[in-house]
Parts: sequence; structure tokens; C-alpha cells
Amino acid sequence: MKHIFQQGTDPKVPVLVLFHGTGGTERDLLPLAGSISPGSSVLSVRGNVLENGMPRFFRRLAEGVFDEQDLVFRTKELYGFLNQAAAEYKFDRGNLVAIGYSNGANIAASLLFHYSDALRGAILHHPMVPRRGIALPDLSGISCFIGAGRHDPICAPEETEELAGLLERAGASVSVHWEAGGHQLTGTEVAAAAAWFASVYA
Repeated sequence: MKHIFQQGTDPKVPVLVLFHGTGGTERDLLPLAGSISPGSSVLSVRGNVLENGMPRFFRRLAEGVFDEQDLVFRTKELYGFLNQAAAEYKFDRGNLVAIGYSNGANIAASLLFHYSDALRGAILHHPMVPRRGIALPDLSGISCFIGAGRHDPICAPEETEELAGLLERAGASVSVHWEAGGHQLTGTEVAAAAAWFASVYA
């Protein structure tokens, strides 16, 4: 998978794994990583799927309707890539925190839905529920931050609450931060994510 790896200055803090939104690239969220954990190593990944020329992490059938078969395949592919990257760049595979926005948050959530050991934690900016009707793995010890908009036209507040509930029932610790606006990523939401990260991983 096309990606960027940047070696951090503090080997004790989690490695940040970045997943962009639809139409983004592996460079989009690099400033976000610097705001949230300046000392972290960073692995930023580009989605392997193209939709009208725009990179994504999995296919969709329509707005808000995921191609579930492709989602499962791409999630497995990404899990394998994280294993390979840990070996190649010699970072601690068990100390990864994902940061994802929109489609990137959805693939990060899918990693949590399918693997108990994919991530140590996740910052999910405006995610949706990746799959319904499946049993989640034991997510005890995993911490998640969810950033959401009260008037998000893509991800309704009820969807945010449903995702938080599913993760909590699987054992994860979940903190939800609400913004008054829509699907955009704001400075106050990033600041809240940074404060959450510092409180959990400092």
C-alpha cells in the first residue's frame, strides 16, 4: 500500500496510523498527527480503492451504503499491511493508535470490529458504523475517541451513538466529542482529540 513513514522522537508513545477521507492522500493528515502527538512515529496510508479517481479505503454502493464484501477484504489487507510495516520499520506492532477521518475513520473502525489486536486505540473523526449484525472481538483495554457533528448530513448523531455503544459493549473505553456543525473537521475537534490523547497515553 502506498504510504509514508516518519520516525518519531519518542519511542514510548504510540505510533500514529493515519487514514485519510475520500479523495485524500497519505499527506492529508500529517499536520493532524503533529498536533495530536508531536513525538510519535507516523505511518500514513493511502487507500487502495479508486472511486471516480478519488482514493478510498473500500468501495461503496452509494452514499452511506458500503460494499461489505470489499470492506472485509480491504480490512484484512490493511491488517496484513500493518504487520508488514511493523517488521519493516521496526516499531511496536502492539502500540498503534489510528487517526481516521470520514472514510478513513470507517476503515479504522472496521479494524476494531474485526480484530482484537489491530490497534491499541483510535481517534475516529466522523465515522459511521462499518458493519452491523456481527459479533465484535474483545476490545478490553482499547481506548477510542469519536469526533462527531450534531448536524452531520453524512453521519447522523444516532449513528455516532450506535457506534459508541457497540464499541463499549465490546469492552472499549469510548469518549465522544460533539461539535455543533456538520461533517467538516474543525480545530476545536482536533484540540479535543489532542487533549484526549494526552490524558490516555501521556
